[in-house]
Amino acid sequence: MIILGIDPGSRITGYGIIRKDGNRLVHVDNGAIFTDKAADFPGRLKKIFDDLCAVIDRYRPDAVAVEDIFFATNVQSALKLGQARGAAIVAGVNAGLPVAEYTALQVKQAVVGHGKAAKEQVQHMVKVLLNLPEIAQADASDALAVAICHANSYGLKSLTAKIPVTRKYRASP
Repeated sequence: MIILGIDPGSRITGYGIIRKDGNRLVHVDNGAIFTDKAADFPGRLKKIFDDLCAVIDRYRPDAVAVEDIFFATNVQSALKLGQARGAAIVAGVNAGLPVAEYTALQVKQAVVGHGKAAKEQVQHMVKVLLNLPEIAQADASDALAVAICHANSYGLKSLTAKIPVTRKYRASP
């Protein structure tokens, strides 16, 4: 299974591609899409969309995983980040791929083992888990972490989807 992880941003969108072979995770590629902050915002969204479509065309992933918004300094930043996420999600959906979304807490839990891990801990674990020669650029490293989270969560999601949920209720006296 090939997974494209995306760390969306209106100025820098990171991407990371990994391959899951059984229990083994293999680094395929990573990078960042830099938009010109002097350009009009719709043009920046188009660049994110177009560049992610090119990455999808090149690597033919089986799934896309996108980091969800967890924090924004102000409302305007949150709106722009949400729109960048939308461009990333539409790139995946447009290619007919399943798109999963993970919070930063879920990503940190999957990569480091606890949701309150520091950014440096996540970057170090990405380097170790993927046997990288050095820590990737920050946004690309975050995207690789999102891909690792999906690789680790995908099997669990499919298992839990097969388990029927039954509830037993006690009759009130």
